[in-house]
Amino acid sequence: MSSEKRASKAPKKSRRKAREFGVQGLYQWKLTGGDANTILSQLREEKEYPNIDEEHLTVLVRGVIAQAQELDVLITPYLDRPAGDLSPVEHAILLLAAYEMKHHPEIPYRVVINEAVELAKTYGGTDGHKFVNGVLDKLAAQVRAVEVKGGR
Repeated sequence: MSSEKRASKAPKKSRRKAREFGVQGLYQWKLTGGDANTILSQLREEKEYPNIDEEHLTVLVRGVIAQAQELDVLITPYLDRPAGDLSPVEHAILLLAAYEMKHHPEIPYRVVINEAVELAKTYGGTDGHKFVNGVLDKLAAQVRAVEVKGGR
């Protein structure tokens, strides 16, 4: 594999890992109410931490925690139950994906959805990935309407 191809794959893996750590941090936040800086400090102690996009992780955790209520307002119309009744893992995944969809237009909405679905398959409950996919498909139509209609 050429170094060019390897270089293009590295950011994707590190960003994927950042999302995974982000979900772990947001799960911790939902259970403990800890602040973003404390959670990020604890995540930095993990063995796999050097392999992630630290900047993306920091932006995600701080952004979601700061805007959690606003993000809940965004996703609530597409939920089949109150946000408070969601599993903490699925809620964390939805909040993270909603934040990325809203604040990172450089990341295609399909990538945001796919990454969230993969996280839900790994960490969520049975069929949680289907629920996450359905909510985010509907959210994308609202938040990224032009992109969705353009088929990007």
